[in-house]
Amino acid sequence: MKFARITVTALALVLPALGAHAQAPSTFAVVLNAPPPNPDLVLDAREAWRVKDRLKLAATRQVALDQQHPLAPWFDYWELNNRLSEATQPELNAFYARWPGSYVEDRLRNDWLLELGHRRDWTNFRRDHAGFKMQDDREVACYALLADPPARDVREAARAAWYAQRDADEGCNMLATTLLENGKLKEADVWRKLRQVVETNRPRAIKQTAALLTKAESDAVAELMDKPDRYLKRKGAAKPRGKAELTTLALMRLAAQDPGKAEDDVRAWAAKLPPDLAAWLWAQFGRQAALRLQDSASDHFDRALKLQAKAGGPMEWSDDTLTWIARAALRADNGTGRPEQLLAAIALLKPSDQSDIVWRYWRAKAQQQLAASGPTGDAQRREAQEALRAIASPLSFYGKLAADELKLRLPLPPTPADLTPQERAQALALPGVQRAMQLLALGLRSEGQREWNFSMRGLSDRELLAVAQAACERELWERCISTSERTRQEIDLAQRFPMPYRADVFKQATAAGLDPAYVYGLIRQESRFMMDARSHVGAGGLMQVMPATAKWTARKLGVDFKPDMLHDRDTNLRLGTGYLKLVMDSFDGSQAMAAAAYNAGPGRPRRWREGPQLDAAVWTENIPIWETRDYVRKVLSNATIYAQLMGREGGTVLRDRLGRVIGPAGTPAPDIPANGN
Repeated sequence: MKFARITVTALALVLPALGAHAQAPSTFAVVLNAPPPNPDLVLDAREAWRVKDRLKLAATRQVALDQQHPLAPWFDYWELNNRLSEATQPELNAFYARWPGSYVEDRLRNDWLLELGHRRDWTNFRRDHAGFKMQDDREVACYALLADPPARDVREAARAAWYAQRDADEGCNMLATTLLENGKLKEADVWRKLRQVVETNRPRAIKQTAALLTKAESDAVAELMDKPDRYLKRKGAAKPRGKAELTTLALMRLAAQDPGKAEDDVRAWAAKLPPDLAAWLWAQFGRQAALRLQDSASDHFDRALKLQAKAGGPMEWSDDTLTWIARAALRADNGTGRPEQLLAAIALLKPSDQSDIVWRYWRAKAQQQLAASGPTGDAQRREAQEALRAIASPLSFYGKLAADELKLRLPLPPTPADLTPQERAQALALPGVQRAMQLLALGLRSEGQREWNFSMRGLSDRELLAVAQAACERELWERCISTSERTRQEIDLAQRFPMPYRADVFKQATAAGLDPAYVYGLIRQESRFMMDARSHVGAGGLMQVMPATAKWTARKLGVDFKPDMLHDRDTNLRLGTGYLKLVMDSFDGSQAMAAAAYNAGPGRPRRWREGPQLDAAVWTENIPIWETRDYVRKVLSNATIYAQLMGREGGTVLRDRLGRVIGPAGTPAPDIPANGN
């Protein structure tokens, strides 16, 4: 890892910029990407915060303040955050005054707003909330609605905030309880919320929402979540409305557990339930079938849409359900698709989702498919072509697909003008960047990334490029890429798609028989080139190889391997490329399926390829796991860009990497373990 010192010119900019943010001493040398002074003190304080050691926190904080330590704001944050339940508003005001405009000021304000909401101290809440910059905490948003003057009609905003709540929390539950008691939320809102959280299987949220109903209904929800089939046999009923709601929840639960077993029950009960609940039920049954890539999904969704039209009223299905209607329509009828159903599903999405490039692409494709043959359909075909032209881009999966459809070979964006010395120095002078680099050097990745991201707010493209360049030069590749990706007009592909360790990557990729651009595309998605990257399940190194996978691959390749070698660059690359090649060969050279297998394990894409032969883009869009679907799209898109940057003849067309069709395997695939990352 390379360290760099700020030049004399840059230092002159750094010192005044730090000001009260870091209470810097009058003379000091800033070493970027190196640990701060007395690194053990920082790590001791962080550990004391984790274990809630108040005495040690107070002592380390005082030392840091006395030393005017560059990370003093964090010592101060850890100490006060640890005793927030006993803190007073004047203490918080003093903290804000010590570190104005810093990440920790806003982070502690967020924490304090949650505490004030818990205390029902709405006077101080309103005052502090006005200064909250991040505004990204849903529970704080719920408390803010409670803190508003009673005269304001908050029903719609409250419903939106409550429905957006992903799991149980005190603030949103207090909001719902309060508004339910004063009549601004209705019992129908509670049932809708229950259907939403049962759909996503959030046990804590289910329990918390059910508690808003009567005790008998709440007990029934607990019973049906545990044994839905028994509940249906003993207590299922289509009337009155509350009983129908409970029956619908039980059927949803049963469909999620065992769709095959649930189908007869769904058919029988759907004929008895109110039309809106029957529509919801068929939509959920269709969603379960779509997630399992079953041909019947579109038929179930068709029933749901017809029942919803009959019921009238607003469409209250989740965004996830609506997008699965669209995906199921793409693969329906043995891969020929149902373009009318696809367009209907896209039309039901909220405007922001309709404008997403994914659905703009598929809407244009559906319009092409539905255009009448001959001159009658020429206008519709031209409209679809223009829609594709509007999204064609060399920088994204669907932008590339649109360009391929139009047979366009789009050049990559031009390289921005060189950064000036002043721009580079000003980037290094940002106090948040200074602190972030020091936190990252200590291995405090979460703190460092949050500090960094907060500091990027409001920066211009040129400022972002300068900060990104500082990260690139210090081999902070993840920060380099993510910062450069924030620019809108000036795009530096050398920052967004760096090629570190080039000789080693080319050597190992070539030895394994892989395209280096494809390997680079995968590494960029796996680790962002951070050698010390480690996933939550234990995968490590550039190619995020699991220890068990590394051991299996080493045995296959005849390589001596010990677990402590996983973070050795050459070993990691050799085993990662070796495993990727074995996986790719088992999928007949398909880069899309190999990427899916690398992310989700080979067993899943083997199952996903069963059924009809599908257009490879349709197959990719129907990958049931969001993370893997996004991963495959990005790896292949990355690879085409790397091929262009390398000046290679082949591999620059996305369709060539994606393939034309994906369908059942001709011969049984060899048994390859999952990488599990």
